[in-house]
Amino acid sequence: MFRIEERNTHFRSAIALAELIYVSTVRHIRKSHRNAIIGLAMNMMATVIMVAAFYLMFSVLGLRGSAIRGDFILYLLSGIFLFLTHTKAVSAIMGSEGPTSAMMKHAPMNTAISIASAALSALYIQTLSGVLILFLVNVTWHPVIIDNTTGAIGMYLLAWFSGVAVGMVFLAIKPWFPGFASIASTVYSRANMVASGKMFVANNMPSAILAFFDWNPLFHCIDQARGFTFINYNPHFSSISYPLIVSITLIMVGLMGEFKARRHASISWSAGR
Repeated sequence: MFRIEERNTHFRSAIALAELIYVSTVRHIRKSHRNAIIGLAMNMMATVIMVAAFYLMFSVLGLRGSAIRGDFILYLLSGIFLFLTHTKAVSAIMGSEGPTSAMMKHAPMNTAISIASAALSALYIQTLSGVLILFLVNVTWHPVIIDNTTGAIGMYLLAWFSGVAVGMVFLAIKPWFPGFASIASTVYSRANMVASGKMFVANNMPSAILAFFDWNPLFHCIDQARGFTFINYNPHFSSISYPLIVSITLIMVGLMGEFKARRHASISWSAGR
């Protein structure tokens, strides 16, 4: 009978949107495992296994001399952290709910919230894993010294942002060509095992070989991150502006494609997957 009228201000709408993104992000994080601690441990184990594999490969092949002079473990981690964050961001965006998902039947839910929560869940789990691994290395092995922590974190976030941008393009293609989008994203992730440059230093690469890597925004992010991490490395063949410009461009293209796909959404799309 009696009802209190509440004005729907921009501030209230922003708070409601942030709450929806938070709840959806928690849901995305719990997808990997019902137990949050086990899910985090599994993600950390994947990073540790990759670090151990590259450490063994560099030692057996005698490639440690080609790395940056300094902490070799930090050299490996600086490349692997950014590579995994970028790759997981691409996979998370690709796996986010589309316009025909059952979650979209709930009134407050929309694809923007789904995409944002998928991106934030990937950033959260990778950041927490990275911080814990660096803490364990610092406590149990040797002190971890980063020359410019702020710059290194900025490159880490840029690698994540570029992964979100690439994932948006694949997400826009997915409703129209689901098979091609899945194969293309897998090929892109596998190609980045080498094309990301996490095993190389751009300053030591010949110009003919460098041309095969400098198209990749992740390559620039990793090389610049090592410039901020190590005091005795100054990257000359990579830039911060290139991955930023490419990422913003891909985000715009992906958003336009996703908007087009959402307007032509059909239940048969999700039924055929």
